[in-house]
Amino acid sequence: MISSCRVATRDGSGPALAALGLGCMGMSEFYGPADDAQSIAVIHHALEQGITLLDTADIYGFGANEVLVGRAIADRRDQAFVATKFGIHRQPGAYARTVENSPAYIRAACDASLKRLGVEVIDLYYMHRRNRDVPLDDSIGAMADLIQEGKVRYLGLSEVSADTLTRAHAIHPIAAVQSEYSLWTRDVETTLLPRCRELGVALVAYSPLGRGFLTGAITQTSELSSDDFRRTNPRFAESAMAENLRLVGLLTSMADELGFTAAQLALAWVLAQGDQVFAIPGTRRINYLGQNIVGATLKLSPDQLARLDAAFPLGAAVGARYTEAGMVGLDG
Repeated sequence: MISSCRVATRDGSGPALAALGLGCMGMSEFYGPADDAQSIAVIHHALEQGITLLDTADIYGFGANEVLVGRAIADRRDQAFVATKFGIHRQPGAYARTVENSPAYIRAACDASLKRLGVEVIDLYYMHRRNRDVPLDDSIGAMADLIQEGKVRYLGLSEVSADTLTRAHAIHPIAAVQSEYSLWTRDVETTLLPRCRELGVALVAYSPLGRGFLTGAITQTSELSSDDFRRTNPRFAESAMAENLRLVGLLTSMADELGFTAAQLALAWVLAQGDQVFAIPGTRRINYLGQNIVGATLKLSPDQLARLDAAFPLGAAVGARYTEAGMVGLDG
């Protein structure tokens, strides 16, 4: 069972949560066919093991993921810390998106998420992506109003720059920033992670296992479901596969040497990057959840961390982390 907790803000005003959370996105979209009953069983098992941070968004499955999470916590709301997001708008069947941050949109999106989740208050409400055409004062102000109205407890941002975080935090305290962070995506280390440390803001790492690539289980895209979005992801393209597999080979070799799985070693590395770092790997399998729990409890030595740093320097992975359409709204 996960027992160690981290406080999401340096001043202690934020929630105390297990460093390991559960990303729920893949339960409804992007990674092949959904199985709601199985996913709910995974969520229940996570809560029973002390994993309370459940991460979703209004765009995952076009609202279906929030409904799923709501069903899973309906009789155990007090055990869950629910994080959801607003800001990305797209049409069913399409990956191209627009970003919406207007105050009116934020208010409507929050009400819709509350209804789908079946809760009275959202624990952590993220701006999923930033639209630079909307003044930050307006969007953060609207989010702060939701706290005053009792609809939201804490505010978060996703995929923003250090500068945006600083400006937003001055308008209203930001509890967490969610960004992609793993051994093969280390961009946050340049300015965002140091700024989070400076301001006492949590960094919530999504895709800490490199969208499953760092587990060593994926060797070619043809193994993936026909509707799996990784088939179009640049890092999974044939032109990038050989070099990226070489990197995973280094990780797997070290994991075998230490008696861990590659996934456990990769997750342990992320959580070793500071007491303000949380991780939300996604899974639809209880056995994988169990492996992640073990990984979250591993303590790597300075030498082991240094070896991983050397094997996976910043920029080591071949290929962009999103397609051009997916890069819309990235503020870093």
